Amino acid sequence: MSLKLLDFIIIIVYLIGIASIGLYVSRGQKTVRKFFTADRSIPTWAVMFTIMATVVSSATFVGHPGTVYEKGMILLIPHLMLPVLLIVISIWIVPFYRHVVRMSAYEFIGERFGMGGRIYTSFGFLLDRTFDLGVTLLTTSIALYVLTGWNPVAVILGLGFFTTIYTMAGGITAVAWTNVVQGIFISVSAVLILLRILFAPEIGDPGAIIQTAWEAGKYSIGNLDMSPATIFDRGTPTLWIFLLAYMVQWGRRYVTDQHLVQHYLIAKTDKAASRGAFLGACALAPIFLIFMFIGGSFYGFFELLPNDPGPATPDEVMPYFLMHYIPTGVVGLILAAILAASMSSISADLNAVATVLTNDYFSNIFKNTTEKTKLLFGRFMVFCGGLAAATIAILLVPTEGSTPLMERAITIATILSAGTLGLFALGFLTEKSTRRGAYIGIGVCVVYTIWALLSQADADGNRLVNFGINWNLNPILIGVGGHLILFFSGLIASLIFGGHRPENVGRYTIYELKRIRERNATKGISGTDEALDSDEESKKE
Repeated sequence: MSLKLLDFIIIIVYLIGIASIGLYVSRGQKTVRKFFTADRSIPTWAVMFTIMATVVSSATFVGHPGTVYEKGMILLIPHLMLPVLLIVISIWIVPFYRHVVRMSAYEFIGERFGMGGRIYTSFGFLLDRTFDLGVTLLTTSIALYVLTGWNPVAVILGLGFFTTIYTMAGGITAVAWTNVVQGIFISVSAVLILLRILFAPEIGDPGAIIQTAWEAGKYSIGNLDMSPATIFDRGTPTLWIFLLAYMVQWGRRYVTDQHLVQHYLIAKTDKAASRGAFLGACALAPIFLIFMFIGGSFYGFFELLPNDPGPATPDEVMPYFLMHYIPTGVVGLILAAILAASMSSISADLNAVATVLTNDYFSNIFKNTTEKTKLLFGRFMVFCGGLAAATIAILLVPTEGSTPLMERAITIATILSAGTLGLFALGFLTEKSTRRGAYIGIGVCVVYTIWALLSQADADGNRLVNFGINWNLNPILIGVGGHLILFFSGLIASLIFGGHRPENVGRYTIYELKRIRERNATKGISGTDEALDSDEESKKE
């Protein structure tokens, strides 16, 4: 399929608009604080949009329909649990970070457990985000290849370059305001696609499409079996395993990952940050639901459609439908939305990767560098992150018969998280945990992860290494176990072996927020915002 002139015009206008926003806000990017935190000036509604657009990537646009098309709505309930989890995070985690860190989430780990813990968590984040950036670029290239026949490598490099440039120019401010536009594009396009498929004139009966998909189990939420045998099944995990994995994954992302924590820090006030985080999660729920419902409806559509068997692989179902059944003009709009979904995630991740490399590594190694040098280094790291992501995307190109992309992604992501949620919980929930105990916990987690990865069996029952005692559970549980093992081994080691704790250790735990709220209550103040201001002033003094 070749795009028509109108489609190209829509795409070009969209790209010009995004580039203009990036260039416009770049005029004020003269300090590292402005480049990475927008001087905490972004309103609540914009925080909501930018969090939503950051999480919804082209992997959602292409990957979720592909997963449902093949295996049903096995990811629905885990995704709908996100707003529930965000209630806790918005009340406790968001204001905590705004009091404890300036730019990087890993400053907290550094203050609590020293530079070793800070490097471990930040390095795990860099691996995870770079991998996720590759997934985002890949799913976008799949869509554009099926739609237009454009070379996937050219798409990956071109999209990565364009997004890298405006992120280098405008920093997190450009990320926030372009994400508002991109969030609107994503939402509108999702509704248009759903209406087109349900009211397809080729079928003439929306009920028949839904019924066919329902009878085939495409709207099923997954296997509900809770028997012990299910955790040993190396095939598709049950709903409960997916739910556990995603709750840990969502918790890890919204609690420890810089690309989301950074959005808490750009808001004007604690209240604005908490509301923005919660509303962003609430906005995600219907987006996830629509794209999954679209995937099930695709199955019913192609089953009822004569003379068209549909795409060769599940991950191609969305672009295949757009190529054959979306009219000119609307194709351009939806293609712009796919680009928007990709660019919103890429820009946020690139900025977060650059923040970590600048704040957690460069600034600590070269302590006396100027603000101008740090800003230049940060922009260069945006470029390096884009290059690394493009390389990974090229290596991840799926083949016929491979596991759906989203299922592969969650398995790899839980492993790359390297127990960081467990380490955060160790520092945040307990005052008794020590630096020595945390490092022992990290060591145990690393050994456990290597053992599990080497000893797990593939589809044919083969293992890289047979230790005698091997990993026999579903591979998605490897990453889940890492967080628990790090937390409990670190806590036990702290109690047994002792070690260093910060002199004001309570400031880095959950008790700090309780102290601030109690102090404010005596002054008749609700929340933590005024306390934050006074804390900031004390730091300056």
